[in-house]
Amino acid sequence: PVSAILGVLAVIFAATGGVLFGALTALYRNRFPDYLIMFLVIMGISVPSFVVAALSQLSLVTFNNLIGFTVLPVAGWGTILHMLVPALVLGLSTMAYLTRLMRSSMLEVTSSDYVRTAKSKGVPATRIFTRHQLRNAILPVVTVLGPAIAAITTGGFVVELVFAIPGLGRYFVEAVQQLDYTVIMGTTVFYGAFLVFMVIIVDVVYGLIDPRVRMET
Repeated sequence: PVSAILGVLAVIFAATGGVLFGALTALYRNRFPDYLIMFLVIMGISVPSFVVAALSQLSLVTFNNLIGFTVLPVAGWGTILHMLVPALVLGLSTMAYLTRLMRSSMLEVTSSDYVRTAKSKGVPATRIFTRHQLRNAILPVVTVLGPAIAAITTGGFVVELVFAIPGLGRYFVEAVQQLDYTVIMGTTVFYGAFLVFMVIIVDVVYGLIDPRVRMET
């Protein structure tokens, strides 16, 4: 349950931020917001999660000491405040990857024939963005979201260790250290089964979003 709650929050952060920032960079292509967000995306993909977790803890400790009281807890588990920073750190790399994917997909959709036709017919820009660009550009994001959800929700090993969260990832690492093969195999089987389940869910959602898939099947 702990890893699931943390994973759901991380997925919400990653999916929401990835879609919004990806669409924003596509709308402001080759301008300052595009350059700034893509620089942060490269940093988010390149920097390991344990470095981000350690830096976030250091920043929290410094900030809490400066103001004289604890705004967000540095480690542990219990309240919603304990979940925010670990969930953001856990979903950061996925958010960066989804932002990059969403940007390239939005640029491809923007240059498509049906978008140019809609613009030539005088369709409002807001409707073109929501009905044509965003809806079609989000399809590749949905495709990769299944494995990403499975990976995040089943536990971020390093993040749970750094923030002292009693989740599945920390449990798995402790099992490896203690050579508990039963727990290792059980956790691995659970992760594989959950991955297959999420791929099936993604296929169903993909068919609901894209009518062409329903027609082909």
